[in-house]
Amino acid sequence: MRQEVVLVDEYDQVIGTAEKQQAHIDGALHRAFSIFVFNSAGQLLLQQRAQHKYHSGGLWSNSCCSHPQPNEALATAAHKRLAEEMGFDCELKKAFQFTYKTALENGLTEHEVDHVFIGKFDGEPEPNADEVGASQWMSLTALGGALAQQPDHYSYWLRHSWPMLLQYLQQDPQGIVKQLGLTFDGEATGAQ
Repeated sequence: MRQEVVLVDEYDQVIGTAEKQQAHIDGALHRAFSIFVFNSAGQLLLQQRAQHKYHSGGLWSNSCCSHPQPNEALATAAHKRLAEEMGFDCELKKAFQFTYKTALENGLTEHEVDHVFIGKFDGEPEPNADEVGASQWMSLTALGGALAQQPDHYSYWLRHSWPMLLQYLQQDPQGIVKQLGLTFDGEATGAQ
């Protein structure tokens, strides 16, 4: 089945579509989303990408990430993909977005406007083995240490978004952390 991504300009305005693999070969700027799901203890749900993924196989990453299909709302795509990959759905709030470009293995380039969603879930995920090799809950403090000590074990987009996520959680400019009832220790988010 042909999978397409939404091509965008630097302002995230739609300029077309492309086949997903070809977009990554060309390094074309496209729309994506990343989901960060926390539990009541302030731990982040991580997933290890399945080894056979077309890039970044075996690396640990945020709870879920993917691309909306053409004419699909970001929130709709995020909920659908979270259920497909991790076996649950939860309330998600759009927090921020960022743009990045990086060379990956196999001659691929990831070039995305990445929309970040935050959610809360206190159950246990049921990961789809076709997509996810493993999952685990990790405190922000522990993850920060792991990212510093073994960055090559984690996806590029998780490493790149990490400081932005911590700043967002600390400042909570839209009140999402409060709305979702999330709590984090001050050291983990950089609060003084």
